[in-house]
Amino acid sequence: MRLPHHSDAAGRRSVRRPRGRFGTLAAVVALAAVLTGCGGTGDGAAKPAGAAKASAAADVVEPLAGKPEPRLPVTVHSADGKDVTVTSTDRIVPLTGSLSEIAFTLGFGNEVVARDITATFEQAKKLPVVTRAHDVSAESVLSLHPTVVLADTTTGPAEAISQIRDAGIPLVVVEPAKELADVGRRIDTVAAALGVKSAGDELKARTESRIAAVQKTIPARAEGDAPRVAFLYLRGSASVYLLGGRESGASSLLEAAGAVDAGKASGLKKDFTAITSEALAEAAPDAILVMTKGLDSVGGVDGLVKIPGVGETPAGMDRRIVSIDDGVLLNYGPRTDRVLAELVEQLYPEGGKSE
Repeated sequence: MRLPHHSDAAGRRSVRRPRGRFGTLAAVVALAAVLTGCGGTGDGAAKPAGAAKASAAADVVEPLAGKPEPRLPVTVHSADGKDVTVTSTDRIVPLTGSLSEIAFTLGFGNEVVARDITATFEQAKKLPVVTRAHDVSAESVLSLHPTVVLADTTTGPAEAISQIRDAGIPLVVVEPAKELADVGRRIDTVAAALGVKSAGDELKARTESRIAAVQKTIPARAEGDAPRVAFLYLRGSASVYLLGGRESGASSLLEAAGAVDAGKASGLKKDFTAITSEALAEAAPDAILVMTKGLDSVGGVDGLVKIPGVGETPAGMDRRIVSIDDGVLLNYGPRTDRVLAELVEQLYPEGGKSE
């Protein structure tokens, strides 16, 4: 899942409409980034309990032990229909934050030579950025002499992808993550492209085991008593206020945490729809899930409950807000267990069991 929720939009020349299931949100947010930037304006705003801890915990990746030993050359089938042969992993350029996480966690931190703006974890921060806002700069990528480039089907513009390929650089396109079930597939695909299938198997097993362990900590609830959680996408500086529906990408995560996606349950079939009092009343969330920078951008919890309709929901009246770091919330990768743990911790602060 590639949401353009970070931006350094200065100098951006055009707005690309990303393809795929999440194109509506991506286009809206990309435009907002160009007009205003995505930085929060509420650094001093009140944050929900646990938000600072969540952000700190999510800011690093944990590589597998040992140095990977790629078995190359390897030919893999790219998601855009091409067969790609990779002969070297000496200089890797992942073009999404999620793909960067996987490459680093597989043990290729020293070989990754660039990042896009959504790779916000600590180990990647010093790498040069090869995107303008959320568009790839082919010139920047090529100037780093990569031996393999990793992208997904939302990466663009298409002209940049073609330019990289035309230069003879192996470029592997990966299907984007849409739900929790995609975590293992994404790891497998990247590991295969980098010639470390066994490391991929190890990372997949570790990630799935950790996710399962987190799920065992979820308090038992009586039937029909699962919390209803609405996922809101917020960019206050651009007046972007969206309510997630069935295709938002958050449903799988919420359901894994023992919750009900309130937008999906209320009948919203699209990815996102503009927030209205009527839509929020229909969703009737017990809690609201937001990205940390989005919450900051509306002035924290105090500002959030002033958005029309929010303060009248059970979540708004109880000020029950769950905030997760933008850079990891919907990445569905090696850190998803931590995201799930943060979600569970904030959703069920009482812990224990309840029947």
